[in-house]
Amino acid sequence: MKALNDFLSKVRQEPVPAGCFLGLLHILIGKTLVTREGALVSRGITWRELAARMRQARLDKDLVRELGVDPAQLPPRDREAYWFEALRRAPVASPQANNQAAQLVSWLEKLGYEVDQFR
Repeated sequence: MKALNDFLSKVRQEPVPAGCFLGLLHILIGKTLVTREGALVSRGITWRELAARMRQARLDKDLVRELGVDPAQLPPRDREAYWFEALRRAPVASPQANNQAAQLVSWLEKLGYEVDQFR
C-alpha cells in the first residue's frame, strides 16, 4: 500500500493538529481513507500493520503523550513494538476518538484526503 506510506509521510511533514492524534488512529484503523480524486488509501488496517507503517514513517514518538501514554513505559529499542503497545493502550474506538476524527476533516482536505464516513 504505497498510498498509505505516502499519507504517513505527509503526516510526518505536516504534523497532526494538537489534540487530534487519537482521531488519526481512529481513522486509520476503522475508516476508509481516500484521496481527493477517490483513489483508495486505506480501508482500515490492523494495529500490527499500522505499528509497522508508523515505524517506517518515523513518526514522532512523543505523539503517544496525546494518548495519555508515557513514552518511558513503552519498549525503547523496538520502534514497531513501541507503536503497537501505544495503539493497544489507546482508546481508538471511543466517542472521543470519533470526535477527534471529525475534527481532522479540514486538515485532511488540506493534505488532499477525505474520510468516506465524514463526506
